[in-house]
Amino acid sequence: MNIGITLMIVGMVTVFAVLLIIINLSNLLIKIVNKIAPEEEAKKKAAAPKAAPIAADVMEVIRQTVMQVTGGKGTVANVVKL
Repeated sequence: MNIGITLMIVGMVTVFAVLLIIINLSNLLIKIVNKIAPEEEAKKKAAAPKAAPIAADVMEVIRQTVMQVTGGKGTVANVVKL
């Protein structure tokens, strides 16, 4: 019984020590990599050009389609051309 408890304690301490070593070496590696190769700055996207307005007849077709599909309960709040 005494040998089993001793082996369990030695095993747990060994695993704990190895995990601490891995964590510290990982943090050191992260710091080294960040010094050698810093993260690149993200490029800013150019502002998208404004979309052309939707023609009135096309807008009416969209409204009528939404009304028909939703049974008169839906409305068109905004239309954006992709």
